[in-house]
Order: sequence, then C-alpha cells, then structure tokens
Amino acid sequence: MLAMTYRGPYKVRAEEKDRPKIEHPGDAIVRVTLAAICGSDLHLYHGMMPDTRIGHTFGHEFIGVVDEVGPDVRNLKVGDRVMVPFNVFCGSCYFCVRGLYSNCHNVNPNATAVGGIYGYSHTTGGYDGGQAEYVRVPFADVGPTVIPDWMSDDDAVLLTDALPTGYFGAQLGEIVEGDTVVVLGSGPVGLFAAKSAWLMGAGRVIVVDHLDYRLQKAREFAHAETYNFVEVGDVVLKIKRLTDGLGADVVIDAVGAEADGAVLQHVTSAKLKLQGGSPVALNWAIDSVRKGGTISVMGAYGPLFSAVKFGDAMNKGLRINTNQCPVKRQWPRLFEHIRNGYLTPSEIVTHRIPLEHIQDGYHLFSNKLDGIIKPLVVPTAA
Repeated sequence: MLAMTYRGPYKVRAEEKDRPKIEHPGDAIVRVTLAAICGSDLHLYHGMMPDTRIGHTFGHEFIGVVDEVGPDVRNLKVGDRVMVPFNVFCGSCYFCVRGLYSNCHNVNPNATAVGGIYGYSHTTGGYDGGQAEYVRVPFADVGPTVIPDWMSDDDAVLLTDALPTGYFGAQLGEIVEGDTVVVLGSGPVGLFAAKSAWLMGAGRVIVVDHLDYRLQKAREFAHAETYNFVEVGDVVLKIKRLTDGLGADVVIDAVGAEADGAVLQHVTSAKLKLQGGSPVALNWAIDSVRKGGTISVMGAYGPLFSAVKFGDAMNKGLRINTNQCPVKRQWPRLFEHIRNGYLTPSEIVTHRIPLEHIQDGYHLFSNKLDGIIKPLVVPTAA
C-alpha cells in the first residue's frame, strides 16, 4: 500500500509499505477514505517527540471502510463505513469503564501517562496511523463507530479528534452561564473550543493568536472577539483591561507545545528529543484568568520540565483541568449538535492533499502558507 512515512525531522514522504494484517482476533483492517493532518502531527514532523522511528506512519484522524475483520469482531462487518477515534483503548480496564478512554491502561507500555494513539510515535504505543491506504484498528469492537448515513465524510473525519478535543476543552473549562472565556490559539482545536464555549453558555468569547487569517476565521466561524498578540503587546494586560481588571472566568489553552516564541523548546527538543510544551501560553493563561477561575489544557504537552508559574496558580486558587480527549465519550452529544445544525465541522477545512503529495501538505501546514487551517489527506485508492 501507499503510506506516509517519517524519514527524519522535516522529512516525510509517501512510499510503498506492507499492507497491515490482522494480528489479533479483535482487530479490523480499515481502508482509509479520508484522513487529516493535525497540528500535533507537526510536533512529530519537527522531530520534537521522543521515539519517533524512521518509517512510522502518522495520522490519528481518519475514517474509512472496513476491509477485513478478525474472528472475534462482532460489532463491525466488511463494508461498514466507520470513524475511528484517535484513542486506541481496550474498553475494559479500570479507566475505560469510567469513560477515560485516553488513559487506557492496556494499550501502551508507557501507560502510566497516556494511553494509545494512532500514528503518534512509540511513546503512545507505536501504532501506525491513518495517513495511508490501509490501517490496522485494534479492539475494533470498542473504538470505531459506523458513520450515520446523514453525516458527510468531511464532518466525520473531524469527529475523530479536532472537534471532540475542542469541545472537551470547553467542557474542562466548567463554563457557567455568562462567563467570559478566552481561547489561546485559533487553530482547528481552538476554533472548535471557541464555538463550543457558546454552546455551554458563555457570555463572551475572546480568541488570541498571531495569524490574522486564523483570527478572521475565529470571527466568522466562532463569532468571537479576536486579538493579535503581536499587535497588543502585553497579552495579559490586554485581557485584564477587557475584563474590568479581574481577568477572564475561563482560559482555554489550545496551543500546547510550540507556542510562539518558544525558541528554546525547539532547540532542546530537536537536540535532546524531549517534547515538552512552551510555558508561554500556559503562563499567559495563569496570569490572565481571574482569581478562583478555571484553566483548561488539552493542548499537546509532553514530559519536558518547563517553567510554569505553578506557585501563582496555587496562590490564585485556580482550577487547572487537563487530559487528552476521550473522543468516543463526546460523540453522542456532538452527533446531535451536527444533525441539528449547531455545528458544521467541515467549515474549517481549507485544503485537500493527495496522499502521494503528503510532503507538500506538511510543508504548507508547518509554515502556515496559503491560508491553511485544516488540511485533509485523500488516499489514492479512495
């Protein structure tokens, strides 16, 4: 099959690779019909995630058609059109039975932290991802869901990570009716977090970024107030002035790693293979939320120590809610919102990249060229 493969920092290409096989009776093989490039894929692309091995296939956002099932699979059949959450999870461990699918204890040797994730290095289990023509899906009876007939492919693929993660970020904010919510970052997840904040009762939504075209999308798609942090100078002071000197009720960090200006992070991560996350955005959140407020973090941070102002967070009495999104737990409500017209995820899609030109997609996305917000990947066989 044709698959995206990692060849080293800033080097990816589409090349022939062995088609995946059933390795366990509960596996399925899915023929990918649509995938996406996520902002967190760029951490791998930039060589900043440890144990990203040559030949690994990225891609944790994908949908497809079931091509083959193992003998123990009961809930899927060949020909089913399915969406696959980015979490690989068993469905039966201590965490899964509590709906914490992103913290599954049985799918990753490093499970003391995160569970399994498709296409996200061997730190998350080493599962090949969906930027390929075919992908092996373990625990096929608990992860994938048949896509409703009324849902488009473009909407469905964004339900495998970007939309649920943004929605989850708003949930973690514990928004109370009338709250002022600030979202740091207006990439796909930030856009969905801002849109979701309204659904949860926010009275005011403010988005901060440094790319004008993404801020324009935040105004159009999420109906948010927007501010370019390069132009306003002191971001924290700006937010305080916008909120009567108190600070926002909720701040959602949708930036995570690679916040603007994180030069040291790039240097240390590229040389030491440590993925941390710039403290810039998180410290802005700590400083700009009001005392007793809530910070939501679902951006991609890793195990690198960074200078976060935890003492200030403690002294301000802040709640800091974090986790990787348990995608499947979000689907029932999101299905309702999409069917009722409150959310149209595909409105943020800007580019469609043929799998054979995957390197061009990564180049565009990494360098924020051509107004790119969310690129989809179309396999040749689709």
